[in-house]
Amino acid sequence: MQAIRIHKAGGPDVMQSEQIELPPPGRGEARVRHVHIGVNYIDTYHRSGLYPLRYPSGIGVEAAGTVEQLGEGAQGVAVGDRVAYCGGALGAYAEASNVAANRLVKLPKGVGTDAAASLLLKGLTVQYLFRQTYKLERGQTILFHAAAGGTGLIACQWARHLGVEMIATAGSAEKAKLALAHGASTVINYREEDVATRVKALTGGRGVPVVYDGVGKDTFMASLDSLEPRGLLVSFGNASGPVTGVDLGILAAKGSLYVTRPTLATYTARPEDLAAAAAELFALVESGAIKPNITRTFGLADAAAAHRALEGRETTGSLLLRP
Repeated sequence: MQAIRIHKAGGPDVMQSEQIELPPPGRGEARVRHVHIGVNYIDTYHRSGLYPLRYPSGIGVEAAGTVEQLGEGAQGVAVGDRVAYCGGALGAYAEASNVAANRLVKLPKGVGTDAAASLLLKGLTVQYLFRQTYKLERGQTILFHAAAGGTGLIACQWARHLGVEMIATAGSAEKAKLALAHGASTVINYREEDVATRVKALTGGRGVPVVYDGVGKDTFMASLDSLEPRGLLVSFGNASGPVTGVDLGILAAKGSLYVTRPTLATYTARPEDLAAAAAELFALVESGAIKPNITRTFGLADAAAAHRALEGRETTGSLLLRP
């Protein structure tokens, strides 16, 4: 089968399309024939070496398709089931993959494989951010960075569904308009305005109780300065690079602040937690409260072009690969 492989860390061009042999699914595994494959920012971390790998390696953590074969002892799914997965061993950039059956989620009738591959990882991320890391309540005001990206647009819709006032950041008037259309209450163009100053003005000088920051080092100080005393910074991504060299005393100086660095893997480590989070996400998709925003679909062999578009911040919404 065709698969994208990498033999060293580097730019998009280190990803090569190769023909490989996929062994039969092992014990507890199911083979999933991919229909759509999700492209996520974490894929660029794996490819670039920010998250070190053992080479040669597959790449990609999210896909949706149909169960084609079951290994011994695999339970919870049947041949022919439409399913999706995210996380686990790398290798989703391929025509098929063997996946632990207890990490697969079945797709309801109202959710297509394109929607699932564009929403599952990003949607589960928003689920744990909004419903678990800091459980939002109606009427609260929050700050969410990079709101026009794939995760951000889901966050805009989920915040609107919860009755939360979401202050969003974006890098252009076009992206700001998109975030507003998806449910953001206010959008700050970070290229033209000081984010923390504007957040304080919008909140009567107090700041917000929680900031969700998937950007990393470029927004770290602005995020801290946007918090109210004893507020929480949820740093869940490194799009601009990792936050390093932090003096913890700065948290005291800025108001006894909290910082957490959560991961989806931790929040969905138990199969029952994964199933519950996916059920909540898919219910909102079926109700229309959250709609996929798929901006481009690339052929599997064009994975490098997809990464260039993603890292160049040329895109909004979600990108997909199609075998």
